[in-house]
Amino acid sequence: MSTTPTWRKSSRSAQAGNCVEVASAGGTDAALVRDSKLGDESPVLSLSEKAFGSFVSSVKAGRFDLG
Repeated sequence: MSTTPTWRKSSRSAQAGNCVEVASAGGTDAALVRDSKLGDESPVLSLSEKAFGSFVSSVKAGRFDLG
């Protein structure tokens, strides 16, 4: 049985719409990521919840140069 993911945007999303949306893949331990500007047309990246958690922790710790 397939379920449709419920996508959500970060409360810190830029007003210009430059952000991603995340959802959990029901019944699995996967986190789904897509480009919010493309919506349903966006490719979806699937990561383990552990990998996604590590990525989020690294972003919060400033380990990426986004400038």
